Amino acid sequence: MSRFVLASNSPRRRQLLGEAGYDFKVVSPPWPEPAGDEINPSAAEFAQAASYFKARSVASLCRSHVILAADTVVARDGRVYGKPADREDARRILSSLSGTTHEVITGVTLLDPRSGRRIITMDRTGVTMRRMLPAELDEYLDSGEWQDKAGAYGIQDIGDKFVESISGSFS
Repeated sequence: MSRFVLASNSPRRRQLLGEAGYDFKVVSPPWPEPAGDEINPSAAEFAQAASYFKARSVASLCRSHVILAADTVVARDGRVYGKPADREDARRILSSLSGTTHEVITGVTLLDPRSGRRIITMDRTGVTMRRMLPAELDEYLDSGEWQDKAGAYGIQDIGDKFVESISGSFS
């Protein structure tokens, strides 16, 4: 029997937990994420709240397991970027992040549905992205790697070729 449930659709989160040796099962959270433009609280508040809502949405399905959920957003100059809606949205997001330093913020919730106890926290990583040339941006958009990623890129994927430096956790 698994020790806990990962409430996530993220292959990267599954990979990280598996590499760390955890025994878990994955349940897709039935909570619909709002678009980045719909986010009103601060990026950190949103990431933490979203992780909690994901965990809570899975709690009724997995009452006998502790639930781990996370949500990542990208923020720059008070603007929060979630997952792009489509290719043009990804172009808009990446164009606004290109040549900047921005934050990648991940909210994390650990929830025990039996007791109602929860731990909610977050982590920030500063990312400096070099300016993307138009041809590079088109090539990246053609790759599809931007899909289902906050800020339209993943540092662990081919999007890392645009990253000059990070300050904080890579994972």
